[in-house]
Amino acid sequence: MPAPVYLGDEVSGAGWRLAGAEVHTPAAGGETAALMAACTRAPLVLLSASVARAVEVPVLHRAQLALAPLVLVVPDLQGGTPPPDLAARLRSQLGLDA
Repeated sequence: MPAPVYLGDEVSGAGWRLAGAEVHTPAAGGETAALMAACTRAPLVLLSASVARAVEVPVLHRAQLALAPLVLVVPDLQGGTPPPDLAARLRSQLGLDA
């Protein structure tokens, strides 16, 4: 079975590599292509929050809604870019925000 793929910074990638993930640090502007490539070969794709913010929004949404592979956004090591607040987004879409 192929290994999961982590797309993010090198420091966080070192930890994910120890956990058995294939690690890639996309160049600036190459985040969307890196995500699309990872989705073709991995059963699980982990994106750092900073990489997820750089991916084109429609591509990221399609990847997260797809049944396979599972695409997850994980926090950055330094916490500089928090992961998206999905609960707030859902409340907003359902009209529950005041």
